[in-house]
Amino acid sequence: MPALQMSRSSVIVACEGHISCDLAGEAVVLDFKSGMYYGLDEVGASIWKLIAEPRTVGEICDALAAEYEVAPQVCESDVIALLAELAAKGLVETRDGATPR
Repeated sequence: MPALQMSRSSVIVACEGHISCDLAGEAVVLDFKSGMYYGLDEVGASIWKLIAEPRTVGEICDALAAEYEVAPQVCESDVIALLAELAAKGLVETRDGATPR
């Protein structure tokens, strides 16, 4: 499987077939297909809420930068790393290019 490439313009959305719940600011996601549970910390839970609808990596990073004190480059790197991990587990879908305006 080739490495997943993401940029600020990559569009991300949570895949269907999952259910999640909030646990004191953190989130748990159940993948119905595999029966696996995945835990997300507070920042991961914020990202999960944001990608309930398609958003670009840039939009996700901008929202997190407004909520948390983080350097833009660090935020983008960390967001892309988490999204790549979620994509590898089949929890999110990605596609290149910005959403049409």
